[in-house]
Amino acid sequence: MTTPILKVQQLHAGYGKAEVLHGISLEVAKGSVITVIGPNGAGKSTFLNSLMGILPAQGLIEFNGQSINELTLEERVMQGISLVPEKRELFNTMTVEDNLVLGGYRQMRLGNADWRNRLDDVFDLFPRLKERRLQEAGTLSGGERQMLAVGRALMSRPSLLMLDEPSLGLAPLIVKEIFNIIETLRQTGVSIVLVEQNARAALAVADHGYVLEMGEVSLQGKASDLAEDPRVIDTYLGTAKK
Repeated sequence: MTTPILKVQQLHAGYGKAEVLHGISLEVAKGSVITVIGPNGAGKSTFLNSLMGILPAQGLIEFNGQSINELTLEERVMQGISLVPEKRELFNTMTVEDNLVLGGYRQMRLGNADWRNRLDDVFDLFPRLKERRLQEAGTLSGGERQMLAVGRALMSRPSLLMLDEPSLGLAPLIVKEIFNIIETLRQTGVSIVLVEQNARAALAVADHGYVLEMGEVSLQGKASDLAEDPRVIDTYLGTAKK
């Protein structure tokens, strides 16, 4: 049996004495896309921040078969994990290209002499960023900022890419473009954990899905099955199945 790229067992996390996650368990197969859907306040961002090492957590987190519980955020990045946070966290006064170059830090530290060539790959994926490569990040539109945040994460050539609400605040056409890009990334072999309130779009692009409610997994299964589940339809998709 193939070792999953990510395995989480009985993950507990929160803020101070306030526990938000109550024993989350899930797996991500190599090269797959899994999505975590659920309402506001369910603990979705807390889950990603715990995996990244931003928040302390209890339980088991394995990456490529090895525990990363004791690793710092920087060490997890060096292992090949990248997070695109909900707020994007760009350097607004720096150019698009400089933001991307900063994302290549891991590859530079690993001694890959051609790490700057990754810029061409990102610009192929996001032609709009190439057009705006010398523009300050703070002057970009919301969709362009999301593209830059994803592009910066890809500069490190991650094995596991985690996306926190990539469609948040974006126009429908841009949302469609972002999800097309996620589908393209899947074809490159990168594994993806997608946290998303747009359940319909998320389940359409994912292989496996988890429904997170009140800090616990209430449902899980193949994404296509969850999209047909009456409980998911009624609560998250907004339309009854005909």
